[in-house]
Amino acid sequence: MAGLLEKDSLNRENPKIHVLLYQAVQRQYEVGNEKLYLGEKYDTATLFNLTRRMFEVCERFDSIDARPDKKGRVRPEYRRKHAEELDIIRRNLYLGGRFCLNRNRYAEAFEFFDAYLDCARQPLFADYHYAERDTMMKNVAYWAGYAGLKETVPQHILKYAELALTDTATAAYTLQYMADAYNTLGEDSLYLQTLNQGFNTYTENAYFYPRLMDYYNSHQQYDEALAASEQALAVNPLSELFLFGKSTVLLNMGRNEESLETSQQLIGINNTLAEPYFNAATAILNRIIPLEQNALANKTAIRKLYQQARPYMERYRKLAPRQQDKWAPALYKIYFNLNLGKQFDEIDKLLKK
Repeated sequence: MAGLLEKDSLNRENPKIHVLLYQAVQRQYEVGNEKLYLGEKYDTATLFNLTRRMFEVCERFDSIDARPDKKGRVRPEYRRKHAEELDIIRRNLYLGGRFCLNRNRYAEAFEFFDAYLDCARQPLFADYHYAERDTMMKNVAYWAGYAGLKETVPQHILKYAELALTDTATAAYTLQYMADAYNTLGEDSLYLQTLNQGFNTYTENAYFYPRLMDYYNSHQQYDEALAASEQALAVNPLSELFLFGKSTVLLNMGRNEESLETSQQLIGINNTLAEPYFNAATAILNRIIPLEQNALANKTAIRKLYQQARPYMERYRKLAPRQQDKWAPALYKIYFNLNLGKQFDEIDKLLKK
């Protein structure tokens, strides 16, 4: 039956063929549904696929059924009957999507969710006003975006994103999926806009702030990065994440003393984090650079700064032994300038390896 519609252009316009096809698929669905009801062996996936097939057939036929007659009148003969029958089983489209999600069949899951949501714009279901009355719509829109994320199709993530954002229970996740989609598509302005929307609404969410800082720092927009850090710290002054972000951007801005103070504050809150020690040591070492222009006159001050940086970088090494590319060059310079032969020789050997 389906083959006749696909191969024969005349049949594609024949209402009787469409009705017969719908009835055939409907009968298959009823048989499968009856078997499941009686506890007989039957493939659940087949039942869900038959549900989606019925919607596809009826929606395609409705466009033919609703064509104006010779007098320009639109009087679809089957719309009410088909809409009533399909409305009863429409929830199966959602259940089919969840069924596929649970089996990691994300592309199929999206197709089911898409079919469920698309009913709202189909003339076939105009009398049901799904967009206004169906309270499940926004949640299904969220799952459609989730399926799009898992199948890594940005367009699917974004298709119902605005609707999904109206579900306050999952809106933070929807914004994350949207940001991922825009980033994948290379839409920098929309990516940044979405990150800011998420950050402003869900400031303490662990997703938005780090990515916002990465964006600002990579684009050398340090004033914006610092402003975001201050905004975040106003919400949670003791946040390790926010304090580290602030110390990093201050370091990037060359405000070394403030960066050191912020790192020391963070170390005071949690002395087991590695990166604040690296930032602290780097801030101190950065202060040596301008002094080296007159190294002889500043010899004592330079030595004191190397002595001050040493415990921070050594602590960083202990906490992050695998980050040799960061601590080894710094310790090499520190030990060399402090004339620590034994320690210098060890680092020298490590670097030569």
